[in-house]
Amino acid sequence: MKLSKGANAGVPTSLLAVVVSWRSDHAVDAHALLLGESGTVRTDRDLVFYNAPRHVSQAVTIDQEPAPRTARLSVSLPRTEQDVHRIVITGSVDDGTFADLTGLSLTIHDAHGPMHGFTIEDADPVTALMFGEFYRRDGQWRFRAIAQGWSTGLAGLVTEFGVSVDEQPRTPHPADPFGDGRAPLVPAGDPYRSDPAEDANPALSHTDLLDQPPAPRSNGRPVDLGRRPADPAPPPPPPPNPELADWHSDPENPAGLRWWDGNEWTGATRRRPPPGERHCARCGNPRRRKLFGGLAPCHPCATETEEFLTHWHTQAWRVLTANGPRGPEWAALWASLRYQRIDENAGREALRDAALSYVERLVAFTFADGEVEHDELAAFEHAVKELALAGPLIEDLRRRMHRGRTLSRLRSGDLPVIRTPGLHLDPEEKVHLDLPAVHVRQLARGPRLTEGRLIVSNKKLRFVGDGTGTELPWSRVVSVQTEQDTVVLAATSARGGATFTVGDPDYVAAALEGALRVAKRLILTPGQRDTRSIPQEVKAEVWQRDGGKCVECGDSHYLEFDHIIPLSRGGATSATNLQILCRACNRAKGARI
Repeated sequence: MKLSKGANAGVPTSLLAVVVSWRSDHAVDAHALLLGESGTVRTDRDLVFYNAPRHVSQAVTIDQEPAPRTARLSVSLPRTEQDVHRIVITGSVDDGTFADLTGLSLTIHDAHGPMHGFTIEDADPVTALMFGEFYRRDGQWRFRAIAQGWSTGLAGLVTEFGVSVDEQPRTPHPADPFGDGRAPLVPAGDPYRSDPAEDANPALSHTDLLDQPPAPRSNGRPVDLGRRPADPAPPPPPPPNPELADWHSDPENPAGLRWWDGNEWTGATRRRPPPGERHCARCGNPRRRKLFGGLAPCHPCATETEEFLTHWHTQAWRVLTANGPRGPEWAALWASLRYQRIDENAGREALRDAALSYVERLVAFTFADGEVEHDELAAFEHAVKELALAGPLIEDLRRRMHRGRTLSRLRSGDLPVIRTPGLHLDPEEKVHLDLPAVHVRQLARGPRLTEGRLIVSNKKLRFVGDGTGTELPWSRVVSVQTEQDTVVLAATSARGGATFTVGDPDYVAAALEGALRVAKRLILTPGQRDTRSIPQEVKAEVWQRDGGKCVECGDSHYLEFDHIIPLSRGGATSATNLQILCRACNRAKGARI
């Protein structure tokens, strides 16, 4: 909903994000003031700005590293104290005035995306601006668009609302690793942000879920609005395992814990929880005893954990589908759990369904072109281990991946060599297969079946049956295909081909393809992929279009990419000729159109 100056609209009592955006090369600082019934701040602690980026109630948090040309605040209306009647959203510029900015707008987002927008046109030449305010009305929250300016800058604006300003510089509070002064969980430039000014789901930032105490504001003294870096001090030594971002024993206070972000110590500290089950392992508070024995869970921690995991799950799924379970963004996800003192097993349990979907998607993408490379198998095993997945479905997928890798190695020419005592071989001839088979010959009166042995070597293919035998040199073989439980070889002459019924046609066909490839290696392009290869972007397009489900029955397990017009009938490897089918529907379709 687009708002004009002076207009108001209702907002849900939930976690919201306020994004101020502009197009010119200016720097805008966003602030917020929490006002009481009198229209002024209750104390100077009700000013949220760059030196104090989080309110003590955690009702308002400033993202100190938003996307370029944006300023962003998280507003948690459920956490707003009852005696706070208004939350005023303001901004200031150090260079120039708001009249110099182009494309200035404010957008309010909820968990589903943008809900209200306010475009500020023809702003006055002022250095501080009140964009709008959240206010209570009949037990509900509403937002009013204002765009009122102050030429006296931020100091004049906050003084108007009762804040005492000190002109003396003071040292800002050290930054928190995930909310204040560090990159947010979804960094700027994330591929899922279509536009920095209009985040697809900005309310999912976890900065407003951190429960560290806010930066100390004035304590009976005027608020300092000046910025000044902290005096450099020798850093304490790193923890024993410096590559892991986690809570470690505080080198300056062994009785407490301090956050190490993987590179340096941060200003985030907390007390060490008492040992034993009588205290919550997360917050250290005593746990209540149940009426009939035992200890009840810590309800505040359970609520905060559930709320955090709800947002964390969405972010984890985005990172998982974009980059897989590896890389700095994936490591940051689990570091954020440790920062919240949430067991990683709880995160894996919350992500289990999404993790299963990701692994099945990974397998479907791997088998799209019928080839399983070593890197693809390694990526599958890494994902299963990283996501702590187990069970019959995972074991079935693992068997399928290993089977696919074996067939791919056979097709590439990595063939076994077996011993065949009593069989006369040509010089330098090696046998790769020797197994029972049935030779199928189509006669005028019907098929004729002859049982015998199928022997495959690097020189030729032999079939030895009862009173009959066939030899087929590789120079006469054109192609190898499987049809149900048979293997069909096409040769240069119409009557030179052969059809065999075997116990494992896929394995035999792969070995025959490998032997044929090795025998004709001089006329094959090294490393050439066949026309079944499907680019990753085409796989992703088809998967997105079909919703990751079988287009026939709607199943979401054991999915495969199918050519609507088969390759054998001239079908193209393109998004329009591909569809998602489950294994059963794909086998039922076969080579039919």
